[in-house]
Amino acid sequence: MDFLGILNSTVGFVIDPVTIAFSLAALGLAVHFGFAGLLNMGMAGFMALGAYGYAIGILTFGLPWYIAAFLGPLAAIVFALILGIPTLRLRGDYLAIVTIAAAEIMRLLFLTSTFGPITGSADGLSGHNSGSFWADNPLPEGQYDFGPFRGTELDWWVRIVGFLILCVAVAIVWLLVNSPWGRVLKGIREDEDAVRSLGKNVFAYKMQALIIGGVLGALGGLVLAMGQNVNPNQYVTSITFYIWTALLLGGAATVFGPLAGAVIFWVIQAFIGLLMPALAAEGLLLGLSSIQAAQIKFILVGIALVLIVVFRPQGIFGNKKELTFVK
Repeated sequence: MDFLGILNSTVGFVIDPVTIAFSLAALGLAVHFGFAGLLNMGMAGFMALGAYGYAIGILTFGLPWYIAAFLGPLAAIVFALILGIPTLRLRGDYLAIVTIAAAEIMRLLFLTSTFGPITGSADGLSGHNSGSFWADNPLPEGQYDFGPFRGTELDWWVRIVGFLILCVAVAIVWLLVNSPWGRVLKGIREDEDAVRSLGKNVFAYKMQALIIGGVLGALGGLVLAMGQNVNPNQYVTSITFYIWTALLLGGAATVFGPLAGAVIFWVIQAFIGLLMPALAAEGLLLGLSSIQAAQIKFILVGIALVLIVVFRPQGIFGNKKELTFVK
């Protein structure tokens, strides 16, 4: 078993586009839950809008990639308004049920054959990056390896664009949550009736938080679409739970915690996903096949999420006093 090779491949996930995408989605969920107290279980729906908006803008409307990139966030704003107007007065589990159902409805709309000519139905969409996005790549053609961080010029172009989007998003969220607006939002999280008694429009603040977090989720889907094909089966409910795991791991009521949580989560996921099949191939897992051994990572993720909530609910970088549900 090539343990060093597995470790080397694992470290490469630190700046993988998937990690960047889930960092953005976890940051959006931090705005929803960590700062506004909205129990959103439908982040996968916002990510799907970001990915499909980008791909459809290029393939169907022939837009340049930098214009098509705005379609997903705009669609996320519309989706947040449609979702939030009738539901933001719900609390706790009721809001969670509605959001998870809304995300699944969104995925099924992309999956249905009715919109097949636009969305690609079950086959998804491909080829959206082969035009203007690749053409605008400033890097010379070739393979660029920096230790464990490897890839072609196209791989690095996706990473560069994704990292720039992430940096801008982090700066904006940090400024927002440290502004008077952010302090009102934290007050709503702790006791919205008290904030309402001070004359603040709680519904409006919640709607703003839902929109901002949804746009961040859409940007995560956009980065995913820049690095791979778009398929409705990528945006299943389990993706939302992965984002929640990353959020709770890093710290829900923080700005940088979700980023660290996403990196740690995907690095560990990659490590286990490579290590377990290798151990199975060596006959060290009681007769499990490599395919069966690869599924162990999902079991471990579930166990890890339970342990985090029980023993470290504020996350690695969070403050226990920040969240009411851990008092």
